[in-house]
Amino acid sequence: MSWTTPDELRTQVKKLWERGDLLGSLAAGESLFPKRLMLKGPTSAEIAGHFDDIRQWISELRAMTHCRVEMREFRHRVFGANALPEAVWIDTIEDAVAFVGKQRDAARFTTLLETTRRREARLVPWIARRPLRALELGDVWNQLLDVCAWFEAHPRPNVYLRQIDIPDVHSKFIESYRGVLAELLDCVLPQEAIDLSCSGVNQFATRYGLRDKPLRIRFRMLDADKALLAPGSTEQDVTLDAASFARLDPDVQRIFITENEINFLAFPSVKDSMVIFGAGYGFEMLANAKWLSRRRIHYWGDIDTHGFAILDQLRSLFEHVESFLMNRETLLAFRSQWDREEKQTVRDLPRLNREEQALYDDLRDNRLRSNLRLEQEKVGFGWVEVALGGLR
Repeated sequence: MSWTTPDELRTQVKKLWERGDLLGSLAAGESLFPKRLMLKGPTSAEIAGHFDDIRQWISELRAMTHCRVEMREFRHRVFGANALPEAVWIDTIEDAVAFVGKQRDAARFTTLLETTRRREARLVPWIARRPLRALELGDVWNQLLDVCAWFEAHPRPNVYLRQIDIPDVHSKFIESYRGVLAELLDCVLPQEAIDLSCSGVNQFATRYGLRDKPLRIRFRMLDADKALLAPGSTEQDVTLDAASFARLDPDVQRIFITENEINFLAFPSVKDSMVIFGAGYGFEMLANAKWLSRRRIHYWGDIDTHGFAILDQLRSLFEHVESFLMNRETLLAFRSQWDREEKQTVRDLPRLNREEQALYDDLRDNRLRSNLRLEQEKVGFGWVEVALGGLR
């Protein structure tokens, strides 16, 4: 029989809980009750043939607690006057949470809501939108409110995260909860205290006026005559903050960027050149070094779909970048070193040249081998030296 069971009625109310409707209505001050649940009962044709089953079904419905069964009288030609359930109602939110066994969670939420109304009422609409997330954060909610209160008292403080001094709240706590804190701070801070151009956990500090640790750029001079600190040496491994690097403007004409640290350290001497240790999808640190626009730049990455995607991204900053050893000849020469790229990117890359685009298409369409990858460190160093000697 396809009549609605008590478990199916309970499932309807569970969905209200799982969507956050029950707790959200508490925070918003809106009532969902009394609420009629969907109920499917026996048809007239089924009554005669399943009378005992129907009595059992009625008994099970009427035995349910925390809900009200509304009956409808009817007269049957065989069984005479009887009554069937016509509707099942949940009359209050208290009944609803008890019906699905969520009384303890509801009590915790009520306490959290009362605390928020007392300490920071501007967060109540957020709780109404995201009640289950608020409930998940119940154990740390007071600390989150403490952080919000501190930022309200110190808008755009221009200090490092480590310098924020809140009793019982350490900087690692703020670091761990940057995602939800961004949502909360957006609710409580004035617009002028928020840099709306910055978003995501990685830009949390900039968005709310904290000092962020400086981006650092690591490089080596490949021409001993152009060494910065000790003329005649190419062994120097120099790291500068991005602002200092932007002011550097070294006396070289060619820049190499490589993603592999060993390749960076072992890169051969090249006249009038330097090499930068890259950072994957993270070239923002180079953006302010305007002198790079006046140098020849060669990017050396893995021959796989992500390597070409990184090349494409670098060209969004410096459109004149040339690829180095990211060609079909190199790929085929080191067939024995082919590996597997775990997760390919397949999006279009508009900044590749014709040869690069053809190889990228072969890789993303798996024409040579499925998920093919040649890591840059698998390329023999003799091959690298020959390629450097052939540069114009």
